[in-house]
Amino acid sequence: MPTVLRTGPYRIYFYSHEPNEPPHVHIDRDNDSCKFRLDPVALARNLGFSAKELRDIEKIIIEHQQHLLEAWYEYPGH
Repeated sequence: MPTVLRTGPYRIYFYSHEPNEPPHVHIDRDNDSCKFRLDPVALARNLGFSAKELRDIEKIIIEHQQHLLEAWYEYPGH
């Protein structure tokens, strides 16, 4: 599960083999976790983050969307 980006308290990563899944990333902070689809950027799942923090995370994903998509498609198995 390669880490693609670390920013502030967040670790942004994807699993190395998730066939039949659209491009997305998982985001963890402490015991909270969420999943955002990358194209278009949209929340797919949330486990513990507040609505405000999800908006902040969404801004980070949008800001780094191109880099995250490139990492997704460059990694074997995607």
